[in-house]
Amino acid sequence: MRTIKEILAESKTIAVVGLSSKPDRPSYGIAKALQQYGYRVIPVNPVEQEVLGEKSYASLQEIPEKVDVVNVFRRAEQTPPIALEAVEIGAKALWLQSGILSEEAEQIASEGGLDVVMDRCIMVEHRKLGL
Repeated sequence: MRTIKEILAESKTIAVVGLSSKPDRPSYGIAKALQQYGYRVIPVNPVEQEVLGEKSYASLQEIPEKVDVVNVFRRAEQTPPIALEAVEIGAKALWLQSGILSEEAEQIASEGGLDVVMDRCIMVEHRKLGL
């Protein structure tokens, strides 16, 4: 498994599952910061049309380009199917945000060849590493 630093340094495209268009939501602020760090952020939320200037998709499978990291803002019990989709689209890493832990999602993603990070904020980790 790659380190968090390697995952962040080697990735360019991050699909954010559960990204909200509401500026007061953590997903919005974190995705906006990721854009400012130079990542391509792809919103995945069936109730959104567009977030942060990017077209939103209802599922990971609808994204027409390669995704490096699937960053998840959903409850833990909702993450196993997301992990399966991440494997199916050939993502390189599954990242469950702070407070989200799922052994089942971790197992699915790991067995599918993905690096897995759980219960960590991708923005905080990026800042800590000074990338």
